[in-house]
Order: sequence, then C-alpha cells, then structure tokens
Amino acid sequence: MSGRVVLLLCLVAVLSGCTGETGSATGSASGVGGGTEAKAPQLQARLALNWYPEVEHGGFLAADVLGKFAAEGVSVEIIPGGPGAPQAVIAELAAGRIQFAVSDADNVVLARAAGVPVVALLAPLQNSPRCIMVHRAAGFKSLADLKDIELAISDARPFALWMKKQLPLTNVRMIPFSGMVGEFLQKPAFAQQAFVFSEPFVARERGGDPEVLMVSEIGFDPYASVLITTEDVIAESPELVGKVVRSSVSGWQEYLQAPGVTNQAIQKLNSEMSDAALEFGATAMAPLCRSADGQPGQCGMVLERWEKLVQQIEELGQIEKGTVRASECFTVKFLGPG
Repeated sequence: MSGRVVLLLCLVAVLSGCTGETGSATGSASGVGGGTEAKAPQLQARLALNWYPEVEHGGFLAADVLGKFAAEGVSVEIIPGGPGAPQAVIAELAAGRIQFAVSDADNVVLARAAGVPVVALLAPLQNSPRCIMVHRAAGFKSLADLKDIELAISDARPFALWMKKQLPLTNVRMIPFSGMVGEFLQKPAFAQQAFVFSEPFVARERGGDPEVLMVSEIGFDPYASVLITTEDVIAESPELVGKVVRSSVSGWQEYLQAPGVTNQAIQKLNSEMSDAALEFGATAMAPLCRSADGQPGQCGMVLERWEKLVQQIEELGQIEKGTVRASECFTVKFLGPG
C-alpha cells in the first residue's frame, strides 16, 4: 500500500479545503448515545469522518446513537475529523488502518486517479452543499455577478477550478480559505466558500448579512458526504460492508425524520455547535438529501452523475482522460435488502 499512499500525498493540496466554522472534537464518536435492542457485536470496523462531527455526518452518527450498527451485529468506531481530514481519510483507507470514511465524490475520482482504489457505497447528500457566501448588500444575484471582491476559497479544488472555467470573475482576487467567518464579518467587499447549512448560519448569528450562491447552479454538483471504502475491503469483507451500508442508510432515514437525539450527541462531540445551529443545519440540509423521485434518505447513486463528474475533472486537467472509469468509482450492490 505504501506506493499508493505516496501517490495520494501528491494530491494533498488538491484534496484540502473543507469548510466548517465550528470548533474541535476529540476521541471517538462511538458510544455517545443509547440505542435499540441489539445483537452482540461480532464484526468490528472503523469509520473516519472528514471534519468535526456536524449535521453532514448526522446519519452515520444516528446509526451509532440509535443502535443501527449494533442491531446488525457490528461495532463501529466513529473517528472525528478536523483540519486535514479530507485528505487524511483517503490515506488511512489506503494504508488499511480504517475500513470506511466519509468523503465527497470528487475526492473519490482524484484518489482513484492517484492509484488508491476507493469506492463510494452510498450518497446521503444527493446535491452538493457547496456555496459561495456573499454579503446581501453587495447585490450579487448569481455567481456570474461576482466582481470587485476578495474571495476566500481553496482554489485548487475542483469546484473552484470549475468556477474559474465557467465565470468571468472580474477583478475577483482569490485568497486562501481559513475556515472561519471573521473576515467576512469585517469586510464588505468579501466572499467565501461555505456549506449552505453551516457558515451562513454562523455569520448571521454574529450579525452578518449572508446570502448564498450555490455552486451547483453552474453545473458542478458532486455527491457529498458519501460513505467510502476500498476494493480490498469489499472483496475481503462483503458481509461487513453490507451491514455498515444498511445501518448507515437506516441511520440517515431516521436522522432526516427526527434529528433531535442525534443532534444532542453531535453537540457532546463538538461543543461549538449550538442547539440552534444544529436545528438550522438539519433543516437546511434535508432538501439536498432528496433523490430524483423526491424521497429522502435513499442514498442511491447513478452512473450518469459519476460519468459527468469524471468528465468535468478531466476538462479541468486534474486527471488524464481515461485514467478513471466512472463505473469503478461506486457500487450500489449493498443498498438493497440484505
């Protein structure tokens, strides 16, 4: 695996730049809540989050808190993330130190191009939460209107490169993204990347006037908060994969219907998250979790979406054409009844 890890580390700059205003969390997220009557755990797994525990991880945490994993006879250690986690979880999978992780679809494509055979198993967020947060007073109605501002952004990420390709960005000066909203609150001619259910709430709570412009509106809309594993884990432990997938889907369905209990557990793990922020986040995230037929929490994926994403990343020059097969980026075979 070491060669794969070395290849992956070359992509650290590309895979970095997650959003999140909230603070730290330490230790394992497992065991923070009660649950339903469960079988004695027979299988064990480690699942790493790609950021501090927040609402975009709600279904996975619900599977733990509500006893979904335990009911399948699986003990899952959930490992909170933080700065650097988006790239770190891929490296940990490549090294075999964890069996599962949370990531985004574009990171899956980039990892596979680097020789790390990660595979997406389910996609809770059917639409990307990625947005650009602007000041309402600036009067911007679309991303094409952006001009004469500083934009805090991870400019090597695919979504940012797609913006550069599709938008005029007249006199827009891109600066490094810090993950905080402080500069936004201080500077009227300022915008920043964000997740629609996170930073805008924080900015508004601190007296700001945020408006959000969705990156998906210019055609870049990868699946988000996907559960990923490796080809090796699928081949060697298909029973484990099936149990974790079924439990996670059930957790997401429960979380989207009634997030309260799981939100309490999230707050214990990430004390920076207020009750109001978690309530707002769960409500704002829910529409992004609806499948094409309008059903929440189905977590399915289709080949056409992956093909489009691979093509876009090829167009951006981040991967060579033909190096990644969209059909190998994901599998839905574990989403059916076990």
